Amino acid sequence: MATVCIRGEGAATSLEWAAAREGSSDKTLIRRIAAGDQSAMRALFARYRVALYRWLLRFVDDGALAEDLLSEVFLDVWRHAASFEARSSVSTWLLAIARYKALSARRRRTDAELDEATVSTVPDIADDPEVTLQKKNRAEALRQSLLLLSPEHREVIDLAYYHGKSVKEIAEIVGISEVTVKTRMFYARRKLAELVETT
Repeated sequence: MATVCIRGEGAATSLEWAAAREGSSDKTLIRRIAAGDQSAMRALFARYRVALYRWLLRFVDDGALAEDLLSEVFLDVWRHAASFEARSSVSTWLLAIARYKALSARRRRTDAELDEATVSTVPDIADDPEVTLQKKNRAEALRQSLLLLSPEHREVIDLAYYHGKSVKEIAEIVGISEVTVKTRMFYARRKLAELVETT
């Protein structure tokens, strides 16, 4: 009799576990958010807030602005979850919303892009021995070189290598063809190789 009870409890626990796992999938969370489920919204926010914040920060280079944009992204998710059509992954959809918000914010900022004349007036502090040693570090050189890429090239490299997105997903997020993504990645990698070599 006790064995039957234990077996029954095990089956119930297994079913509960499967239901919990299904309930936590991204698309299920979006469906629950569309139905007004605040706990699903909190779960989605907890799952993606760090990655989205870091991506926004690299995009706008301003911590406070990145936090504001992150809030706007999740506010849009709350308002428009019902419009999610599942043609792409939830993470791709979130990055597309975040990209749109970041581009809009950059357009509003007058200091978003530096021209070459301004960049050439910035003093070179590379003569310091500590800075010279740091530049020898390949990871640091790559990070510095990444900042020197055009925004279009930096964006595809960031999505591919820091967010693990495929060419197809990058095309969806950025709103360009897959061929254009591949072309940008080719030129971005070539430019990165040149920049890393000279640092």
